[in-house]
Amino acid sequence: MTTPAPTVGPTPQERAAYGKAARSRVPRSRHAAFDPPHDRADPVTVIERQSADRVAELVPIRYGRMLESPFRFYRGAAAIMAADLGAMAHTGIEAQLCGDAHLLNFRLLASPERHLVFDINDFDETLPGPWEWDVKRLSASLAIAGRANDFSAKQRAAAVRRTVQAYREAVRRFAGMRNLDVWYAQSDAEKLAEVFRDQLDKATRERFAQAMAAARTRDSLQAFTKLTTLVDGSRRFAPDPPLIVPLTDLLPAVERDQLVEQIRRLIAGYGRSLSSERRHLLQQFQLVDIARKVVGVGSVGTRCWILLLLGRDDSDPLILQAKEAGPSVLEPYSGAAAYENEGERVVSGQRLMQAASDIFLGWQRATGIDDRQRDFYVRQLRDWKGIGRPELWSPAQLEVFGVLCGQTLARAHARSGDRIAIAAYLGSSDVFDRAIAEFAEAYADQNEKDFQALGEAVRAGRVTADSA
Repeated sequence: MTTPAPTVGPTPQERAAYGKAARSRVPRSRHAAFDPPHDRADPVTVIERQSADRVAELVPIRYGRMLESPFRFYRGAAAIMAADLGAMAHTGIEAQLCGDAHLLNFRLLASPERHLVFDINDFDETLPGPWEWDVKRLSASLAIAGRANDFSAKQRAAAVRRTVQAYREAVRRFAGMRNLDVWYAQSDAEKLAEVFRDQLDKATRERFAQAMAAARTRDSLQAFTKLTTLVDGSRRFAPDPPLIVPLTDLLPAVERDQLVEQIRRLIAGYGRSLSSERRHLLQQFQLVDIARKVVGVGSVGTRCWILLLLGRDDSDPLILQAKEAGPSVLEPYSGAAAYENEGERVVSGQRLMQAASDIFLGWQRATGIDDRQRDFYVRQLRDWKGIGRPELWSPAQLEVFGVLCGQTLARAHARSGDRIAIAAYLGSSDVFDRAIAEFAEAYADQNEKDFQALGEAVRAGRVTADSA
């Protein structure tokens, strides 16, 4: 038997040299600048283009949610920022990107082993691209959230600098670790509570403990209790229009029967994207009801179905969410996805970036009643999820949360990109940290202008907003 020749790749020294060389192309201090070009696309036009293929009756809800505050607008404006980032010079060092790494896309989640972990949650826009795009998206969200709470410019800058410092220092740690150790790293919530115990006051520690306890209750059983009711002795989704509309209220009988059959095929086909033991588990549940659900801010108007499945009896529920996946907002600027199915793009990116993913995470292509094929990804609707409430935070709490996000993002990039090159580019000084703090404030200014532009478009009757 012939021994295979080892695959020869760049050495750690060569990877570090590549990272340092990127400083000559894009000096770290250059990241401070945000100078939108004179021909920058109209932000309302960018949003309208996204809405063109969405459920028309739900689009006004998206605009209404985005007009609640500049921070809510920012959550729905990933496409706008992607265009801005795509027009800027970048390091050329790639990692798998979340694509929408604002602070509320970091939260408490359940691992398959039933540990509570802190991780990135939303991967609708995931795609390989320059690692710093995620850092800039996260940092600007901190500045915008700080403004919403009337924090001073000094307090906002401190939160951003500490967040970026945490990212930089974590990447440098990961750069010195073995590949397997990087892959196995995760942020256990209990350990995080211990690490940050001395940095938080008593009230904040208690609030974090309450958040962990509440997250553990947010599962399929809790969703089952909250979202369903008995109808003629059978369990069904309770209507809450326009946010939750059962299929029986959404379509006439013929179209309804057609869609039910298509969703049954979607579930069966999606099961093939799971590992064999998880597919076996899925097959022990039966579909009993379907409803359309409005989700998030930026995702409002995409086709999203919640699926009620039951196992051995009514006390054994599983609620899945099948959400439409379109092209990433990053695609025009970082290149097309490597997958034909956009749902597979989302799932593959999530599995690559997350330390532990939902056991029911998978994808499938389905045909709608309009005979159009659309891609979907499927996951549990709730699985121990706990989300932050930045409107209640103090400056110190925003800073600590930012540190958690920075460390988590660093781990995700270390798993998927060249952590040694990124670490070498960043170095040990705070040059990049200070630059991103300046960028975050400049982009927060731009976000407020874009928010005002959407408000003016609504007042002029160009688009319609609904506060539902």
